[in-house]
Amino acid sequence: MNILTIPLRNLRRKLPRTLLMVAVFSIGVASVTALIELSKAVGESLEAKLAAYGANILVSPKTETLSVGYGGLTLGDVSVDIKYLKEDETLAAIASIHHKDRLSAVAPKFVVLTRVAEVPVGVVGVDFDQERLIKSHWFAASGRLPGEAPDIVAGSEAASRLGLAPGSRVVVDGKDFTVSGVLGVTGSEDDRLLFADLHTLQQAAGKENRVHFVEVAALCSGCPIEEITAQIAAGLPGTDVKAMQQVVKSRMMTVDFVKHLALAVSGVILLTACVMIGLSVFSSVNERKNEIGLLRALGFSQAAVFFLMNLEALVLGAASAVIGYLTGFAASGRLMALLDLGEQAAPAFDPLQFSLMFVGVAALSSLASLPPALAAARIEPSQALVML
Repeated sequence: MNILTIPLRNLRRKLPRTLLMVAVFSIGVASVTALIELSKAVGESLEAKLAAYGANILVSPKTETLSVGYGGLTLGDVSVDIKYLKEDETLAAIASIHHKDRLSAVAPKFVVLTRVAEVPVGVVGVDFDQERLIKSHWFAASGRLPGEAPDIVAGSEAASRLGLAPGSRVVVDGKDFTVSGVLGVTGSEDDRLLFADLHTLQQAAGKENRVHFVEVAALCSGCPIEEITAQIAAGLPGTDVKAMQQVVKSRMMTVDFVKHLALAVSGVILLTACVMIGLSVFSSVNERKNEIGLLRALGFSQAAVFFLMNLEALVLGAASAVIGYLTGFAASGRLMALLDLGEQAAPAFDPLQFSLMFVGVAALSSLASLPPALAAARIEPSQALVML
């Protein structure tokens, strides 16, 4: 028997209490692990869903404006020259940035102003597949979405003002289009516009491979939005790349709230588990005063007694960390499936996270045992002899 085997033999001697403490602490560690994995998955899922309600980066050509005024009266700003972006070069540059995996949608736009029944209206050429990724709130009030190449989708207000319905014909720059559907009310400028296939509208206007601007939906939790905008700007000199900060901040506040809530709950669970470890060691010290006194009488120093009690708590914490982490990791996968967070929402084993959890739980259990271990170290041999 030596200073290392005494704690292990004591834990084995009181096996029911040892198993109970390991089970309780393991449940706490498992809960924390599951919460951490769930918060990451929920944060990513929530951000992806928020990204479906609009872009947060706008890429447009740099334009020069001229302020017009006379006699102190400002008449407004006039664009000196309307420029275009080359579609293929722009999309290729955006797709080649370092953080391209954080881009959920890249939606180019080409805008034409036309007249329908002598009423001016804007027609926006879009890539319907990409557009639906950033506007998942679109739905067809009548007809169908998104429409084929020669089709047009009308906003609710535009359809009402122009008298359009599914099957109506619209001529844009000499090209015949058929209204395939009417959008439901969105409460945005989309209600006042018509939407056509990007390449078909470019051909009708004689502006192939030209776009006015590109909307990008980026997932911001993986890296700062400023890094993504800087990378896009570096790959597209001569363009104006803007991050819609208000959109970004509101999304990040929602995602951060979920993560901070999970951390707060995890902290409470770990604190409760640490208190239970401390109480268990306190109880053990009170029960073993005779034993501790005999150890002191046999020549064990105060430091050795302190080490014995601390090592006992450390073993409990280490065992609970391993069992709890593996249990929580397995449970998080089942919970993600039950919450239907998507096919890609699956926990990924991270050795670094496991190591940090192991070291952290072991350290917390050691800290929780400090007060009772100090109390045990102060027991004098005479106290045990009197009791005997």
